[in-house]
Amino acid sequence: MTRDDILKAAAQVFAEKGYHAASMEDIAKVVGLKKASLYHHVDSKQEILVELLDNSLELLIERLEEETQQEMPQDQKLAAVLEAYICALTDNWELSSVLLLEHRSLDKKGLKRHVPQRDKLEAIIREIIEQGVAVGIFNSEDPRIAVKAIMGMANWLIMWFQKDGSLSAKEISKMVSDMLLSGLLIR
Repeated sequence: MTRDDILKAAAQVFAEKGYHAASMEDIAKVVGLKKASLYHHVDSKQEILVELLDNSLELLIERLEEETQQEMPQDQKLAAVLEAYICALTDNWELSSVLLLEHRSLDKKGLKRHVPQRDKLEAIIREIIEQGVAVGIFNSEDPRIAVKAIMGMANWLIMWFQKDGSLSAKEISKMVSDMLLSGLLIR
């Protein structure tokens, strides 16, 4: 039994039941441990939540930073980043669900740790928009609001995306970015 096994089980349980309805016993059952034995690996449910949020943000930041290293115009870079973001969310559905739906369950200490990482993720997208505005590709009065709108569209996919649906995450990200960029591009 590894810590990663426990985190994976916790993500599954939190995604299925929600953080508050999930119990340490639920997590222990998934990994085949008794509740008391689970506490040899982790101190609390809150600790698990914080680590899951850290892991999900690290994954997303890594994927987005890979795309930002590419030399291309900002509109293409934003589309590539959006695709990477949407694909990472849909490929890691349980972890993404925890990130997007359970962050409000953090205590003050966990929130203090979480917010800078969340802000770092948003800054990656905001920087692309700001650069696009600076070179005359984008028209955005407030790139911070543009980032919130973009992430809101992308984040909501976890509520309706079906892996076995008629469109892949990549196809959906193309449709979303086309729609988005049509509103951001200077005509």
